[in-house]
Amino acid sequence: MTLLSSVPSAPVSTTAAATAAGCPPGIIDLEASGFGRQSYPIEVGFVLGDGSSYCTLIIPAPTWTHWDASAEQVHHISRETLHKHGRHVNEVAQQLNARLRGQTLYSDGWAHDFTWLATLFEEAGMVPLFRIDSLRRLLNDDEAARWGAAKDRVGSECSLARHRASVDAWLLQQTWLRVKSEPSSL
Repeated sequence: MTLLSSVPSAPVSTTAAATAAGCPPGIIDLEASGFGRQSYPIEVGFVLGDGSSYCTLIIPAPTWTHWDASAEQVHHISRETLHKHGRHVNEVAQQLNARLRGQTLYSDGWAHDFTWLATLFEEAGMVPLFRIDSLRRLLNDDEAARWGAAKDRVGSECSLARHRASVDAWLLQQTWLRVKSEPSSL
């Protein structure tokens, strides 16, 4: 059992009311050392409904040794950069809890992000005080079908050069706004 499975749930009505009012959902994204079982989080970023954001690199715990060079080619974060500019696991977990307490954030890669957050909090010996859920839950079938094209358009319009956690979270939030504002294709 992971620590994330025991997270107290944020009130669904809070998230539903905010998104119904046109306020975008909070989005979280993580970058990791790879995609295998031994991978671990190296960066976490989020953007909230009010536009505030947070991003930090994470210094790997001593037992976190897996490194996938192909993942580094995607996120362009080296191990040296993590050790030079990252924060310790406990500090990151504390900051996430302080900033996100009681909230639900959404992820487009929930299965990976959930696992990496569980790894972070387990290493810190803490329980997260927030939830993450799948971004797909906020989309109807028509919106989900239009998602990929909308995301490509938003990315092209904004000329995003970095594949990093906070930038990816912002892109997802902007895509959600675009999909919700465009007319249905039905």
